[in-house]
Amino acid sequence: MARYFGMPSLLIGMLVVGFGTSAPEMVVSAFAASQGNPGLALGNAYGSNIANIALILGLTALISPVAVHSQVLRKELPILTAVTALAAYQIWDGELTRADALVLLGVFGGLMAWTIWQGLRRRADALGSEIEQELEAHVMTAGRAVFWLVTGLILLIVSSRILVWGAVEIAHGFGVSDLIIGLTIVALGTSLPELASSVIAIHKGEQEIALGNVIGSNLFNTLTVVGIAGMIHPMAVAPEVFSRDMLVVAVLTVSLFVVGYGFRGLGRINRFEGAALLACYIGYTAYLVTSTFGP
Repeated sequence: MARYFGMPSLLIGMLVVGFGTSAPEMVVSAFAASQGNPGLALGNAYGSNIANIALILGLTALISPVAVHSQVLRKELPILTAVTALAAYQIWDGELTRADALVLLGVFGGLMAWTIWQGLRRRADALGSEIEQELEAHVMTAGRAVFWLVTGLILLIVSSRILVWGAVEIAHGFGVSDLIIGLTIVALGTSLPELASSVIAIHKGEQEIALGNVIGSNLFNTLTVVGIAGMIHPMAVAPEVFSRDMLVVAVLTVSLFVVGYGFRGLGRINRFEGAALLACYIGYTAYLVTSTFGP
């Protein structure tokens, strides 16, 4: 649909692809917050960020090393690091207020304006070229695009409501917190679109799309998903969210910035680094499970 409205390919890659795959996190967290389960909303957002970098990028880099040619994505890496630092600062005092949420949404609005300006200004970019190739390879009529867009939105809303209901029932049944369920089962479930699109993209050699998925999704999760949940239901933030979960998000984000930015040339995530990221995800998830249910 964006193509039919004349949106440049680079802008489609930065907005539609990157943020579109984060729609499940947004809808699930909004449902969770509106139903009085803010821990589930927060766990979903930060857990998805961890899964995006450690699981998805780790897995895609194992399949094929990810080289960062796109200048736009290189500019977004330090922005993602700064946004993560802002999120950590906000929850440091143990609460997320509506004012905090408003700041997050305001920053997101500013980033969107910058993204649109970049996309309209820069015509030649590796990410834009890969999106252009995808659009030419999968031609779709306007009517069919509208049908799948509407169908997808309906399924998204219905399935998100079912997912929240199921997650809350699991949490109550096992006697664990909404936060833990959000960090594990829900975060993994809502990250499946990023996983599928990134693996497909890396198989096609479209490395910029795979990395753009993760960067765009994590920006969206940190700013919009948490921001919307906080506006709906201001929440108290458990100390372990800052000392455990946000710490993992921050370390992974800084690591991605260091290896992906390419201070001495082309940024690249090799198979060894991909294996290390995957090991981090397995270790983090194992720690959550064992600390919750015991050895």
